[in-house]
Amino acid sequence: MSHELIEPDLALLQAGKVLIDVRAPVEFRQGSLPGAVNLPLMNDEERHRVGIEYKQAGQQAAIELGERLVAGDVRRERIAAWQALLENHPDAIIYCFRGGLRSRVAQQWLAEAGMPRPRIRGGWKAMRQALCARIDAAAEQPQLVVGGLTGCAKTSLIQSLECGLDLEACARHKGSAFGRHPLEAPSQIDFEHDMGRRLLELPGPLALEDESRHIGVANIPLTFWRGMQRAPRIRVEMPLDWRLEQIHKDYIADLWAVYQGQFGDWLGWSLMRKQLSSALLRLRKRLGSARLARLQRLQELAFREHERGNPKAHEAWLAPLLTEYYDPMYRYQLEKHNDQHFLHVGDWDSCLAAARDWAASATPA
Repeated sequence: MSHELIEPDLALLQAGKVLIDVRAPVEFRQGSLPGAVNLPLMNDEERHRVGIEYKQAGQQAAIELGERLVAGDVRRERIAAWQALLENHPDAIIYCFRGGLRSRVAQQWLAEAGMPRPRIRGGWKAMRQALCARIDAAAEQPQLVVGGLTGCAKTSLIQSLECGLDLEACARHKGSAFGRHPLEAPSQIDFEHDMGRRLLELPGPLALEDESRHIGVANIPLTFWRGMQRAPRIRVEMPLDWRLEQIHKDYIADLWAVYQGQFGDWLGWSLMRKQLSSALLRLRKRLGSARLARLQRLQELAFREHERGNPKAHEAWLAPLLTEYYDPMYRYQLEKHNDQHFLHVGDWDSCLAAARDWAASATPA
């Protein structure tokens, strides 16, 4: 039992299993598995020294150095951390990079402490391969892409569908210059892993928002992106005042709620102002100096009014941002890809109904 191996099955992620990742923190930050908690066998410095020893003197010398570095009180602290997690999650599973030495050592030490747990054969690498294979397979599933002008609540439509895959949620980004999330964006690997995990629940047709291949700092995997390009489309069309209300919710109200919740009133307000002013500045080349200066003045006035209790004042700069920047850009893309076929063009409710009809027809009996 102390050396039990289990296969790298994605059902572990689907079941929400807690995973003990015994890799070093630097490896964990580059990309982890959904549900993983980083409780390393070696910290970054210890791993670095063992790596140098491996290159200079070989595997056995590296193992011996690792045993010296992680001994005594250090070893007891590492075991205690694993035990503390297992007390709350007794069915947690261990893994390292390839399911080799580090997870085997952790498994052995826990078994000796009376808490035997299995480890994943092939570790992180094997599980990642399985998640990437799931994404590639999803490229062949029936897909529907939802497009429309900025502010048409395409994300809300996707979230209203049982077959909806919210890629912006995976990327933690709303897909525009103003779409940055207050919390740190995921690494490319974590974006792919979250995407793969969500796809485990979606074996049939998929509805997705029309995206460029880049969402913030994340890139949609190429095979899947090509599948999106082949997919039929629907287009949401809503009047300006309706879209303006949606943009205000996305760019101001929801953003402020996250900043306020994470950082409090004073710091949250300062950070939100900085994000929105920086986002506007990033559009300098496309807006031109004169238009940028005008929008910056309107934005600054809106912040002052917001502080006085009038958050609706932001519409003074959001409205021209829509009509003078986002709308022409979207229409240019439509003309550029005028060969795209739209199954339906209409208001939000009719597009939701059309998407549901499509999903029903695309689902095997």
